[in-house]
Amino acid sequence: MTESNTHREVILEISNLQKSFGSNKVLDNFNLRLFRGENLVVMGKSGSGKSVMVKCLVGLMEPNSGRITIKNKDITSLNQESLDILRTEIGFLFQGSALYDSMTVRENLEFPLRKHKKRLQINETTEHLVQQALKSVGLSSALDLMPSELSGGMKRRVALARALILNPSIIIYDEPTTGLDPITAKEIIALMKSIQSSYGTSALIITHDVDCARVVADRIILLIKGKNYIEGSFQELSSSTDLQVRAFFK
Repeated sequence: MTESNTHREVILEISNLQKSFGSNKVLDNFNLRLFRGENLVVMGKSGSGKSVMVKCLVGLMEPNSGRITIKNKDITSLNQESLDILRTEIGFLFQGSALYDSMTVRENLEFPLRKHKKRLQINETTEHLVQQALKSVGLSSALDLMPSELSGGMKRRVALARALILNPSIIIYDEPTTGLDPITAKEIIALMKSIQSSYGTSALIITHDVDCARVVADRIILLIKGKNYIEGSFQELSSSTDLQVRAFFK
């Protein structure tokens, strides 16, 4: 439905992905392509397989069949070390922010740097990188606060700063606005757009928030009955006459 993508660079691709739990087929030949620099939103009802797809994508769950390539590397054929290296190319914003409660904001952001500093040959001081990441999400003053001292929106921003700190080429957002009040949700949505512009990232955004999808999506995929049921722009899908598609945009 969208314009031709023939000449665009595919940075992540899922091909014919299948995953079942007993007789329950959660993903049924699911296909997806993420292009460099785009925000791709995947929408689906609860239990539609969005979380399973993400877990397969990052190597936390093994699919029954299918292929997943990230930057032209088939993750199913990588050993653990190679997979760990590839994961540094991906930033994750988890639904619950997933900050370490016993660490300050500074320590939360330093954690991935310490873990990968030698492998990535990071020569800068971590202090500079931490401050830079916090500045990019508008939280420079939160450096030495504990997670318990942060609001829900602040936690989401810190988690996003941590996702950005290794300068990933891909960001995966898992329900980025869930649990936030409407004003804070709008702030996070605006920040996501800003990050796309400033960092040139490619983003896979899992959400059921129609307002979020309307603002951030370059393209939307609807995951229905385990399949890529339809894809297109927000305008294209929201004006569809297909009843299953219209149900998402009421």
